[in-house]
Amino acid sequence: MSQPQIALSALAKFRSSLAGSVLQPGDADYDNVRTVFNGLIDKHPAVIARCRNEADIVSSIAFAREYGLEIAVRGGGHNVGGRASVEDGMMIDLSLMKVVSVDPATKRAVAQGGATWGDFNTATQQHGLATTGGVISTTGIAGLTLGGGFGYLAGKYGLACDNLVAATVVTAAGKVVRASLDENPDLYWALRGGGGNFGVVSSFEYSLHPVGPTIMAGVVAWHVSEAREVLRFYREFTKSCADEVACLAGIVPAPDGSGVKVALIGASHCGSLSDGEKALRRIKERGSPLLDAIQPTRYCELNSMFDPAYPKGMLHYWKSSFLNVLSDDFIDTMIGNLERCPSKDSNIFLERWHGAAARVPQDKTAFPHRREGFNMALISQWRDTATNPENIAWARESYAAMEPFCAEARYVNYLDQDDTSDIAGPFGSNYARLAKIKATWDPGNVFHLNQNIQPASVPLPVEQPPSGF
Repeated sequence: MSQPQIALSALAKFRSSLAGSVLQPGDADYDNVRTVFNGLIDKHPAVIARCRNEADIVSSIAFAREYGLEIAVRGGGHNVGGRASVEDGMMIDLSLMKVVSVDPATKRAVAQGGATWGDFNTATQQHGLATTGGVISTTGIAGLTLGGGFGYLAGKYGLACDNLVAATVVTAAGKVVRASLDENPDLYWALRGGGGNFGVVSSFEYSLHPVGPTIMAGVVAWHVSEAREVLRFYREFTKSCADEVACLAGIVPAPDGSGVKVALIGASHCGSLSDGEKALRRIKERGSPLLDAIQPTRYCELNSMFDPAYPKGMLHYWKSSFLNVLSDDFIDTMIGNLERCPSKDSNIFLERWHGAAARVPQDKTAFPHRREGFNMALISQWRDTATNPENIAWARESYAAMEPFCAEARYVNYLDQDDTSDIAGPFGSNYARLAKIKATWDPGNVFHLNQNIQPASVPLPVEQPPSGF
């Protein structure tokens, strides 16, 4: 797309209309603000609208539409596909809108769309409350919730989207609407898993639950030579773990920064410390670990535990899918792929989906993947742009080798920038309903720089049967 021609007078008028600010190439903060989590993404918006309230969002959408600018919406900017930015279009930047208000009496929290889970947890934990959020504290609440929202509390309290009780949305037409069970229920249904297809969500209201502030949580690591046995143990352990337990496993770089790979299990229990100690004891007693850091841990510390392994600016290319079964053959394939990995920073990890998140009916929310099982995330991560081709190739080839073990179901939040051809897969049998709702709220597909759902007037893909996951 060529650089749009916008009169200076029009820009000046737009700038003066905002409580926030407007940035363009050459401005002092432009490069810092346009940069997102994934260093592989290097897009240059023609205009960045740094919004401070809903009126700013309304003005930004109107300006972008008047001048034919594609719109990207940035919350936390953590999405690996880089959909928070756009080349030569407008970035609507919500990162200045991050206020979190907590009502401990009603166990509710309202958070603006630019907040991260670190912001959210800091506010709610002052009252010993939490809701399901991400496993990296720098992840934005908006993207994670709109795409489903797996986290440490999913087994006990469901996904982030299951805890969303209302949202305020600025539509493509510039209207500010509320979505809940009682107001615009179709939009409310779609927001819980349908991604950023329906408007700019300026605030989210969540239900909260008593958690912490200290719970039993942490990681145990073994020498990589034990990876096969560790992953088999993980498979057996997670067959019967309680709803309060969250458990992930993988082959990852050692926490000491040496680059040596280790087999790791990360686990938490969101109940009492005594119950947590009993529930996680088997992990601690398994073999002779190199590291045993499962211990009483503040909930906020748990949610930032893996932050150092995923710093902003690293180069990322991900592949992900739910698994039909965590078989021995899959484990062998996973280990074999990591043995030829070109980067010391890359990893493959598994998330156990179970409990409350798996008991929600498939059509209750837009997020359709409601069966117990495992999600696999292949994280190709490196530092030197000169090695882009080999690290991307490793991810693609490794995923191709593991694909025969994968279900026809994918977690929309982990889709990379080139995962666009099978968009019905992440939305499963809910795609057709989502496409109809899209036609109601965004018939012109203004919000298409996302895991895009085409309005129903566009021919739909063949309706998917219920997912194998």
